[in-house]
Amino acid sequence: MKKLLAAVVVLLALVGVLLLSLPTILHRAGLHPEYDGPSVALPGKRALIITTSHGVLAAPGETEGPATGVFGSEMTHPYYTFLDGGMEVDVASIRGGEIPIDPGSFLFMIKTPEDERYLNDPIAQAKVKNSIPIAEVDIDQYDVVFMSGGWGAAYDLAQSPELAAKVSESYYGDKAAVIGGVCHGVLGLVNARDRDGKLLIAGRRMTGVTDKQVKELDIEITPLHPETELRKAGVVFESRTAFKDIFATHVTVDDEQRFVTGQNQNSGLE
Repeated sequence: MKKLLAAVVVLLALVGVLLLSLPTILHRAGLHPEYDGPSVALPGKRALIITTSHGVLAAPGETEGPATGVFGSEMTHPYYTFLDGGMEVDVASIRGGEIPIDPGSFLFMIKTPEDERYLNDPIAQAKVKNSIPIAEVDIDQYDVVFMSGGWGAAYDLAQSPELAAKVSESYYGDKAAVIGGVCHGVLGLVNARDRDGKLLIAGRRMTGVTDKQVKELDIEITPLHPETELRKAGVVFESRTAFKDIFATHVTVDDEQRFVTGQNQNSGLE
């Protein structure tokens, strides 16, 4: 009996050590890498972060399923990057109001310093709870327009004619805004049109979450997949791969330097 008890204690200790080490293990494998590249201060400039309003992971047409929404780091990383660069940052969503955040975003093994900062930031939380409806956004006021991802974005970003129109308006606006997106957020670009009625992003180099990553995570029930939709829109698709693409990252700047896109949840700090 004593030997069995000792064995159980040792096993529990090993499990505890493994759990405590899990964040470090995942980080070293490539999840949420640290960014040590150049940074730019933009005091007096304004940035807009746009997210999904969809909060249920289910097959198209179904209304019941696990909770989802924007993926936390895909919102918090750009938010604090812009804020720390001296920018004024607003938050919008497709329908406005409280933005659903994927509950898996803040699990201890994947939570980032920016996520922790958000969870202790009542100002940022108030913006997320009271986001601006995309139809009411004055897009010409922003120097940077950024679309966050998460599974929810597959259900309403590309499907929003208002968002497509705002992207086009921002592109042709006087501020010559830089327009960005990460992971599923790039779906907000696929239906924007140029002045001739053609797809605005056709022929541009871009990235987004890969079909490989979607398949590896076994979440293929969402209505749209970024790599597939970007290719359909005529984009020159770029990405990097890893033994699992959840540990890969890539950022693409188009040749005109107007569109900056990130491959997945690891790319939001770049």
